[in-house]
Amino acid sequence: MTRPVFHARAVLFDWDGTLLDSYASDARSYLAMFRALGIPWSLDDLKLHYSPNWLRVYEAANLPRDKWDEAYHLWHQANDNEHPELLPGARHVVESLTSRFQLGIVTSGTRDRVRRQLDEFQLAQAFSVCVFAEDAPRRKPDPAPLELALERMGVQPRDSVYVGDTPEDVQMSRAAGVRAIGVFGPFPTADALRASNPEILLESIADLLSILSLRGDSR
Repeated sequence: MTRPVFHARAVLFDWDGTLLDSYASDARSYLAMFRALGIPWSLDDLKLHYSPNWLRVYEAANLPRDKWDEAYHLWHQANDNEHPELLPGARHVVESLTSRFQLGIVTSGTRDRVRRQLDEFQLAQAFSVCVFAEDAPRRKPDPAPLELALERMGVQPRDSVYVGDTPEDVQMSRAAGVRAIGVFGPFPTADALRASNPEILLESIADLLSILSLRGDSR
């Protein structure tokens, strides 16, 4: 079957699970946090209730709201010792697109962590805009983070695509009027991602280059 070609001026990415292979490190951080809080969650529990919005994870674990700040700091304390790698093909995809498209990051990850990781991988300069968890008034699947990125880039939704590995990514894209490209990643979101019905679903981030064309490019 011939794949569709997406014409765009801007390509925006989720970070965790889309470009960064961070599920194992995130899961270890969650389990360390739960142990410290006396919550008997296992990896299976986390897989069942995982969401990129960590507040939904807290709610699923019946964590009292007055413990949310402590949980946040415990997770980050554990995660500071983690060093996940880029997903196979991610660097090549980003470096191949930088000369032809505006690139952006829209992530539920915090600024300090994601910015540090971008610097460590020497990818920060590839992205003209990064929207982190602290930047928008509402989180995915609300369109606010993606709309903020498009505003900063000066790009219309119709000229953009968003690439992510969760149903929240697809829902955010759809609400913002941006075409959604789903990609299977390491997080336990494959079934929900498939059910969210993105415009196309890729087996890996390495497949992205084959479906993108610069808007106005006649090739």
